[in-house]
Amino acid sequence: MIVDQSKLAAHQLRLFGMHANLERRANEALTSQMHPLEFLRLLFEDEALFRKERVAKALATRAGFRSAAEVEDWDSTFDRGIPKPRLKELAALGFVANKENLLLFGKTGEGKSHLAVSLGRRLCAEGLQTMFLPVNHLFEEIAAAKAAGKYMHLLRQFNKAKVLILDDFGLRSYTHDEATALVDLLEDRYQRGVVIVTSQVDHRGWLKLFEDPVVAEAIVDRLVNPSQRVVLKGGSYRERLGPKKQPT
Repeated sequence: MIVDQSKLAAHQLRLFGMHANLERRANEALTSQMHPLEFLRLLFEDEALFRKERVAKALATRAGFRSAAEVEDWDSTFDRGIPKPRLKELAALGFVANKENLLLFGKTGEGKSHLAVSLGRRLCAEGLQTMFLPVNHLFEEIAAAKAAGKYMHLLRQFNKAKVLILDDFGLRSYTHDEATALVDLLEDRYQRGVVIVTSQVDHRGWLKLFEDPVVAEAIVDRLVNPSQRVVLKGGSYRERLGPKKQPT
């Protein structure tokens, strides 16, 4: 009866983490003769964990990730250009705390997007708003927003995110309008937000992607300085897996 009443009160107060764990914690407390304050501490931890996981799930949904990749899924059974200690370092998200962009290079199928998504999901798990933006789709969104007179609103939406993931940068050359939009986006974020970029093109080749060399230099400078860089290798992981299981 007391447990039911307590669970009802927790639900009414929207303490859903406590509600879900109260009966289990009460049994633990009785069995181990737990101090009442320890019992309360555990319930508060349950509530805090529930809220953190709920926020993480909502952030991951809004981020637009195209797969469910996690850092723990990364296959290190062969040399892919990123040793386990380096992967662990990236998963600790120090580059975000240091306001450094992360540039992920590699050929098709080597795992650039997989790694970017898995780090994005780790960011969401830590409560950091993240957006996954395939670059071609980004410019389509920008063009539509300009046509609708909502360009500045779209930039503000993008810049609410702590981290932007620009996927498949450099698959083609970019128009002057696309380049100036990218400058706008990066200028607003410079030294305030972080960008993760995946690309098949080494950053030294990015200047050739833009018509105006001055604009090109501004874009590359804002992406590269400051940044950490990872060059993946090992060939297509998709081919290694064969038809049974294909990663992004």
